[in-house]
Amino acid sequence: MSVYIGIKNKITAEIAAAAERARAQGLLAFEELPAFVLEKPREAHHGDLATNLAMLLTKQAKKSPRDVAAALISEMNTEGTWIETMEIAGPGFINFRLNKRWLSQVIPEILAFGGQYGAVNLGRGKKIQVEFVSANPTGLPHMGNARGAALGDSLASLLTLAGYRVSREFYINDAGNQIEKLADSLEARYLQALGIAAEFPEDGYQGQDLIDKVQKIVDRVGDRYLNSEVTERRSALTKTVLEENIADMRRTLRDFGVEFDRWYSEQSLYDTGKVQMTLQRLQEKGYIYEREGALWLQLTRLGDDKDEVVVRANGIPTYYAADIAYHADKFERGFTEVIDIWGADHHGHVARMKRSMQALGYDPDRLKVILMQLVLLLEDDKVKKMSKRLGQYVTLQELLDEVGKDAARFFFVMRDPDSTVEFDLNLAKQETSDNPVFYVQYAHARLCSILREALDQGLEVASSPTAAQMDLLTTPEEQSLLQKLAELPEEVRAAAQLMEPHRLAYYVLDVAALFHSFYHKHRVLVNGDETLRAGRLSLIQATRCVLANVLTLLGVSAPERM
Repeated sequence: MSVYIGIKNKITAEIAAAAERARAQGLLAFEELPAFVLEKPREAHHGDLATNLAMLLTKQAKKSPRDVAAALISEMNTEGTWIETMEIAGPGFINFRLNKRWLSQVIPEILAFGGQYGAVNLGRGKKIQVEFVSANPTGLPHMGNARGAALGDSLASLLTLAGYRVSREFYINDAGNQIEKLADSLEARYLQALGIAAEFPEDGYQGQDLIDKVQKIVDRVGDRYLNSEVTERRSALTKTVLEENIADMRRTLRDFGVEFDRWYSEQSLYDTGKVQMTLQRLQEKGYIYEREGALWLQLTRLGDDKDEVVVRANGIPTYYAADIAYHADKFERGFTEVIDIWGADHHGHVARMKRSMQALGYDPDRLKVILMQLVLLLEDDKVKKMSKRLGQYVTLQELLDEVGKDAARFFFVMRDPDSTVEFDLNLAKQETSDNPVFYVQYAHARLCSILREALDQGLEVASSPTAAQMDLLTTPEEQSLLQKLAELPEEVRAAAQLMEPHRLAYYVLDVAALFHSFYHKHRVLVNGDETLRAGRLSLIQATRCVLANVLTLLGVSAPERM
């Protein structure tokens, strides 16, 4: 357990114990202690930690929040907690200020754990799955897919650091209407490439990439499929393009730093009979009924406002039926929780899928869905319009060629999924402090430069700094930086609980800002004070470690030179 989390846990336990003592003394009356928080206040002048317990107890205690707070403070035993002072603030918060000597433990802890600093055991080895991107393999990955890839991969890395066993999965939508539409488009382009007049479907995929792929097929096999049965020709063309598109997706996502543990085919759900078996299970549980020749899932029994078709009147299962079978299969594979990252346009599907899992007998709360808003691409302060069907969209590969992996990933992950991303191409390419990823990477490179200079001077960077060295790190800039470095394990725990990797992007920006502030005010390689110099070199090494750990988790490189 980290030093900071240990201190928080100890103070939390003592607050609860103080409440019980106050009740025993007749100072407070309550039946049950409510869940309360102990957290860092937003404003530094409010102290190091604050709790809201007094306000939560007001109704039971029949006292004002400030009177409740006074009763709690009177029963607090601060021995061994590092609490130096306590005060009542605002409507009834209790603010705690800690003895700064606790910060002397931070650097030794960071250097001892190295690349694993920040890890917590929140998950306790539970098996969890994160499914993300899952784009139709009818074209190239685009900007929206890129946001999902950055978010999903960072979340998976975060959950791994938080003690979960994580599996990354891509669901290949290689069945259904979009594949039929692709087949229609390919057949028309194939005939046109051979000089045969063919009407292109009105709702077909019009991208140039499709034309190029068909031309490659023609260059390779010529008119081999011209006299084939239509079904055979469509199947051959679709199979070839799907395989090529999926290979392109794998390669581009790998260039983006994303590797999946499994690529799961939708078509395999039909080939293995899992769709039919899932529908049979629902029928046996009484949730399937027939109306107008179609089969319906009776979601209204579970509180939904309408039922949904799972098998059309023509006997063909809907996409929804396959999706139910796919999610059931996830739970059958033993995942404690499954997390889906979907576009915001799928918001209406969330409740339906949860109720479908409930109908099958699974706990719907084991399915978590993160909805992700759109991406707006800006260049010269203008929004670029994008349409996948019309072929007017910016591909992930084009984005990588334009700004590189690091800027792309950081820009996507630093925003809450529920907010629209305005991706500024001009800003992403700037090598200035206005560019957030450059700002953080430059801090890491500067830290590495200081360490190199120390080695060039024959100075040792101790892996186990002494107490005397730590005791000299007393300036406000040093202590603010130490405090922030100490908070990483708590940030990891909170971000994992909330499934919000963007919190770590904000965190690493704060670390970089605090380091820059320290660097501009204090020399590290000071002359004449070996103890202070050694202490500051340890601070530099610890800060470099923290920046590298978080950047790696976010899928961004930590350069040693810039």
